[in-house]
Amino acid sequence: MEEKLKVIYEDNHIIVVEKPVNIPSQGDKTGDTDMLTIIKEYLKEKYNKPGNVYLGLIHRLDRPVGGVMVFAKTSKAAARLSEQVREKVFKKTYLVIANGKFDKTKGLLSDYLLKNERKNMSKVVPEGTKNSKYAELDYEVLKYDEELNLSVLKINLHTGRHHQIRVQLSSRDHSIYGDQKYGGRGHGKQICLWAYELTINHPITQKEMTFKSIPKMEKSWRILEDIKNL
Repeated sequence: MEEKLKVIYEDNHIIVVEKPVNIPSQGDKTGDTDMLTIIKEYLKEKYNKPGNVYLGLIHRLDRPVGGVMVFAKTSKAAARLSEQVREKVFKKTYLVIANGKFDKTKGLLSDYLLKNERKNMSKVVPEGTKNSKYAELDYEVLKYDEELNLSVLKINLHTGRHHQIRVQLSSRDHSIYGDQKYGGRGHGKQICLWAYELTINHPITQKEMTFKSIPKMEKSWRILEDIKNL
């Protein structure tokens, strides 16, 4: 189990791991193995624990998205980290390969999004639309590849809405490469959205901690190779 799981950091209160692509954050109707189950098995084996192991799910990543995730090993840590999510202390940064060239190298995107439960999709709607939620993120263009007509972005989420990055970018004709659900080029490719950096205050010591995960520079992610300071 330890070989399968990439642990970035672990102490008595939290465990930070790299979620591989196409593994659910938690159990779903497919019945496929999920991150909660994998980490519980890892903890059970490592510490030789009998019975059920406590593990708190603090945040999720969409199934096709890989990258850094933090889980709580105690209920106290879970409660405090969940409060950080609500208070927006919890900071999430993503790497994205998006279609087209951006007019500005940095920008702020704000919209109102409405989720369609039946289709499991969201869309940008006018302010005031019933059940819509405000969504905001900022982006920085790290690289533009003219030959491929693709941009590499670093995105900071200010709100955590359903499919937020995917919807906000696709609504501006900058859909994520490989995102079949929202009209991205690269049909059949893996979606190029990666949870790159996570900043939290440790639930016990309150020390600010930042964890990073960089996708393997293969296939579409080879575009990252000449970007410094990742």
